[in-house]
Amino acid sequence: MKIITIGMDVAKNVFQLHMVDGSGAVKRLRLGRARLLEFFAKLPASVVGMEACAGAHHWARAIAKLGHEVRLMPPCYVKPYVKRNKTDGRDAEAIWEAMQRPTMRFVAVKSLEQQAVMVLHRARALMVRQRTRLANALRGHFAEFGMVAAQGIKGVRALLEQLPASAIPPVAHAALAMLAAQWQALDESIRALERQIKAAVREDEAAYRIMQIPGVGPITASAVVAAVADLRQFRSGRGFAAWLGLTPRQNNSGNKHRAGRISKQGDRNLRSLLVLGATAQLRYRNRIKDPWLSRLLMRRPVKVVAVALAAKTARIIWAVLAKEEDYRAPARLAA
Repeated sequence: MKIITIGMDVAKNVFQLHMVDGSGAVKRLRLGRARLLEFFAKLPASVVGMEACAGAHHWARAIAKLGHEVRLMPPCYVKPYVKRNKTDGRDAEAIWEAMQRPTMRFVAVKSLEQQAVMVLHRARALMVRQRTRLANALRGHFAEFGMVAAQGIKGVRALLEQLPASAIPPVAHAALAMLAAQWQALDESIRALERQIKAAVREDEAAYRIMQIPGVGPITASAVVAAVADLRQFRSGRGFAAWLGLTPRQNNSGNKHRAGRISKQGDRNLRSLLVLGATAQLRYRNRIKDPWLSRLLMRRPVKVVAVALAAKTARIIWAVLAKEEDYRAPARLAA
């Protein structure tokens, strides 16, 4: 049987394959982790489809080295092809079916370097969430004893400086000291990760180019380059913004077109970084010379404008990286 196309359901230890040859004959096979690459090494060049899930990029790189073509697909695009009574075999069959569609969108395989940088960003995002939870807990506990502080990290640090000389009972004082130590350790770990991210950005030409865009700092630039292997897989800047979930949901029927709130699909961390960068720009909105942004601020709340500005920034990032050009500020802004 000469294999032409294969749908592979990725798992931890057991992999399900749905194989079809040129005559349409179907063969199903279950393989253990240790035998997988050995099996593909003996096969003629084939097209292998997988869901872009945990571990998929590793197996895609390994299988591609053996001479096969690998196509990764978003799991949400594969799900409609799964028949009822879900099994690993049905999943592999759905993957094979989805990869045959002429309009299917595929995910570029990430390199080892990109995945390494993504680990830095995911670890930082996790620690930031943990630090925020600890900060909220500390603020609430200190407020029970009449001690409050300003918002932000500086406010938390001010509270922690008051802890040693405070009149808090010893039992509560010991518990707050443990929470404070955890917060300080997380804060230092986050700063260490940020230093690693900034060091990696200095060596990346693409990340350096998009850092010239207003609202894009080293952490955002590093996240964009690590999250998307090739921005040319998007046909336009709007496609990239839609992938990030920064475009409105569509609910159209006939000649009626309704646009709702943003879809919030795609990479949540990257979307939040772009919105935070836009929010930082709007803090100095009194100095803004952009007519488009000024008119928008007159008609919409600041948070809505921040999301619109983040979507615009995403389109500019696509133009800079997909066309391999440097950022050029509009003439009216440069003046």
